Amino acid sequence: MENIISYLLTCFDKGSLSRRELAHGLALLAGSATVAAADDTLDFKSADIDHVSIQVADVQRSVDFYTTMFGFRVMSHDQRLGITHLGNAKMLVSLNQQSPAGIVDHYAIGVPGFSKQAAAQYITQRGGTPLDDPYAGLHVKDPDGINVQIFSILGSTHG
Repeated sequence: MENIISYLLTCFDKGSLSRRELAHGLALLAGSATVAAADDTLDFKSADIDHVSIQVADVQRSVDFYTTMFGFRVMSHDQRLGITHLGNAKMLVSLNQQSPAGIVDHYAIGVPGFSKQAAAQYITQRGGTPLDDPYAGLHVKDPDGINVQIFSILGSTHG
C-alpha cells in the first residue's frame, strides 16, 4: 500500500494528478484497507452453524421431543426471554414459545475473530444492513427475510 501512496503523491507532485484525483485515490485506498482489516478480523471461512432457533407452541412438549428423540439435554433457559437451549456438547436448538409456531426464527453462525463493530462493518461493506437488538443480537436478514445471527464462535448470549 505504501508503494501505491508514494506513486499517487509522485504523480500529484509532477502535475499529472489533480488534488481531487489524489484525494479520490487516497479515499479508495483507505476504503480497501478498511475492508481488508474487517476481512482479517473476521474469519467466515472457519464459521460454523451454531444453532437453529425455532418458534414452538409448547416448550415442554418440544423439550420432551428433542431429549427423547436425539438425546439432547437442556443446556440453559433464559427466563427473561423465554428461550430454552438444547444440545449435547454445545447448543444446537433454541426453543422459543411464540406464534406462529413451527417456523425457523433464525439460525446462528459462530465466527472466529468476531466483534460487533467488525461484523457490522463487514455486513455494511457487502451491501447488507446490520441489525442489533436484545433478542436477535447482531444479525442480517437474508434475501427472504430470515434472520442470520452472527456472533463469536466461542459462545452465544442470545437465543
